[in-house]
Amino acid sequence: MLDLVREGHVSPSAELVAARADVGLRTVFRHFKDLESLYREMSGVIEAELLALAETPFKATSWRERVLELVERRGWAYERIAPFKHASEVHRHQSPTLALDNAKFVAGARDILRRELPASLADDRDLFEAIDLLLSFDAWRRLRRDQQLGPRDATEVLQMSIQTLLRQAERG
Repeated sequence: MLDLVREGHVSPSAELVAARADVGLRTVFRHFKDLESLYREMSGVIEAELLALAETPFKATSWRERVLELVERRGWAYERIAPFKHASEVHRHQSPTLALDNAKFVAGARDILRRELPASLADDRDLFEAIDLLLSFDAWRRLRRDQQLGPRDATEVLQMSIQTLLRQAERG
């Protein structure tokens, strides 16, 4: 299932999963009693990848450089999880597991940003929300998909935008 989603199948059928795994359809249904159990299994794999990235120490030493490094890290992560995020968007409205996973993902990303910003900037609601938006998967998806920028160009646009916001905030 993970491979099928990575290849762009937003909602692969049980038949397709069985064929890819070279098992019978009954085997798929015996292993995964319902879609929620399948979503939980997939989420666990993706969450483990993201957790490893989140726990990797920053190379940058200043808070400003770490915030800009977040753009690069998230770009790498978003490229890895994009097929799963697109697939989950299709089913999230009917899946408590996918809705909870998305809420945890957003909350975790916000916590990391809040931790890296100086308190005075993290407490500036408008600034924090603007930077959080720029660091979101939605911003990344729009730049990559709708505006057709490559990963490097998308990263540069987001870093430039965040630097501009930080400079304006420092000027008061």
